Amino acid sequence: MSVGPYNLGSKQPSPVDTLRQAMVAHGAGRLGEAEFYCRLVLATNKKQFDALHLLGLIEFQRGRLDEAHRLLRQSLKINPRSVQAHSNLALVLQQLDRNQEALASLDKALSIEPDNLLALNNHGHVLWRMKRSEEALASLDRALAIKPDYSDALCNRGNALVDLLRLEEALVSYDQALAVNPHDAPTLSNRGNVLWGLNRRDEALQSYDKALAVNPNDLSALKDRGTALLDLGRGEEALACFDRALEIKPGDLYLIFKRGGALVTLNRYEEALGCFDQAFAITPDDADVLDDRGTVLAALQRHAEALASYDQALTIAPESAKAHWNRALALLRVGDYDKGWKEYEWRWKVNASWVRLHDFPQQSLWLGEQPIEGKTILLHAEQGFGDTIQFVRYVPLVAALGAKVIIEVQPALKMLLSTVKGADKVIGKGEKLPPFDFHCPLLSLPLAFKTRLETIPASTPYLSVPEERVAIWASQLPKSQMLRIGVVWGGNPDFVNDRTRSIGLARLAPLLSMPGFQFVSIQKDLRAGDQEILHNHPQLIHLGDKLADFSDTAAIMSGLDLVISSDTAPVHLAGALGRPVWVLLEHASDWRWALDRDDNPWYSTARLFRQPKVGEWESVVMRVTDELSALTKVV
Repeated sequence: MSVGPYNLGSKQPSPVDTLRQAMVAHGAGRLGEAEFYCRLVLATNKKQFDALHLLGLIEFQRGRLDEAHRLLRQSLKINPRSVQAHSNLALVLQQLDRNQEALASLDKALSIEPDNLLALNNHGHVLWRMKRSEEALASLDRALAIKPDYSDALCNRGNALVDLLRLEEALVSYDQALAVNPHDAPTLSNRGNVLWGLNRRDEALQSYDKALAVNPNDLSALKDRGTALLDLGRGEEALACFDRALEIKPGDLYLIFKRGGALVTLNRYEEALGCFDQAFAITPDDADVLDDRGTVLAALQRHAEALASYDQALTIAPESAKAHWNRALALLRVGDYDKGWKEYEWRWKVNASWVRLHDFPQQSLWLGEQPIEGKTILLHAEQGFGDTIQFVRYVPLVAALGAKVIIEVQPALKMLLSTVKGADKVIGKGEKLPPFDFHCPLLSLPLAFKTRLETIPASTPYLSVPEERVAIWASQLPKSQMLRIGVVWGGNPDFVNDRTRSIGLARLAPLLSMPGFQFVSIQKDLRAGDQEILHNHPQLIHLGDKLADFSDTAAIMSGLDLVISSDTAPVHLAGALGRPVWVLLEHASDWRWALDRDDNPWYSTARLFRQPKVGEWESVVMRVTDELSALTKVV
């Protein structure tokens, strides 16, 4: 006869035989059959420990956590000294995010059998989940003292060491785990994360690749590899990882968020906005999602919506430095300087490498509130070369308040800025500072002077170069009656937005081929491929490799008729010298170039050529060549 779907034969088996069949079926992964046999046993004895315990384990494997918890608790009432049942109950409690109860269950298991490897390993894992990594190490080390090649414990030990920022030791632990089990995808992925943290990026990517070779659909490895590639700016590859991961786990918030970031690096802003909108629908109270959504809206020139998104982020997280900072940039871009300069002070709390506030515990930060007549004030550079050049224009205003002014600048700018009107002393960063009473970062001066668009100190030139230096550099150029035009095509390659702001030399080829002009390269740092292009354009005279500092660049510019440049430091230098400069701007340009205008309130000699859409440089170059053609007719 048959009972249910399983044939038990003509003779009814004993409970012991039925339980054995349940265990065999469970070991073979036939959970439904194992459950059937367990329930047969429990039909004759509802307090049979092994059947209750195995049934609880089956329910755990099916993801039915509440039922698994009930059954395992029931089994422990029958046999409270079962180490295995206590350990399995701890696994269920971990999945229910009840870590304190899981730890208590493991403590009971270890009080019964102190050297139980599974309990020791899980004990360490739970402590790690509870951010008690030092204690976790102690449990894991006890397990490894008993079994040095216990790969799970080695991997968990690596995780605890990562949390303690002991990355080199964590790497050793992961390598030991992989020596036992070389194809463990989670360990390979974790190893990749450690290598990334140690700045061994190529090895990190190799470790992620090995994890995916073992299991091409390993979600953790895809996430980690995609995130690493995104940090490297390799947007296409990162996007492929996130897309594969989303096929495995559709709707995953992290993946959607990171996919949006990858699309941003590819200038696919409309698609990126779709990702952030999707993320917002999943978690409307996530300030980071709203902040990044605002940044994409700003890139799409939808500034009112961008500001609304930042405002919403700050309603959720009022102390979010990133949201305040991005809001500052948006406010300045639309010309709301009153609010923008105040928000701009949040830059000190943003975790970024490009800005660091001097720590001066003995001197007060001056933001225009205290009288400084008769005092000494230090004005110090804080960001890039262009920022320093742009904001030293405020030095005479500070001096006019009766203060003695010291300015601290990047060494490459020291000689150039030594003649700034109002500066009593100019020193290079790294040199010993003289005594002073107050200090102010250069980019806080607009706040100190409550600068509005109509009150920008825009008088130029405010920098100059001795005539003899101009003559020396002019002698480096062949004599010609043609107009001399300086060209710059790239800024600091490490700047986060350099990929979108720098036009590159190759795109300037139509310009450089125009007859009737003497083109002079004042690009100091060449990119890959630039040298070959320079070789193929002998009409472009390259002086960039002869420049020692910005005073040399300024001397060359002073002998040029025009400078054409991407948005980088030479633009500010030309403007500060009062030289004509044409600025080639990306679609969503920096705040200081304002919106929808071809002139600039900071530099009266600047003329702006904007991309009509994201990434579209061809029409910009065409407009410049047309304007140059018109210029030759005038001359």
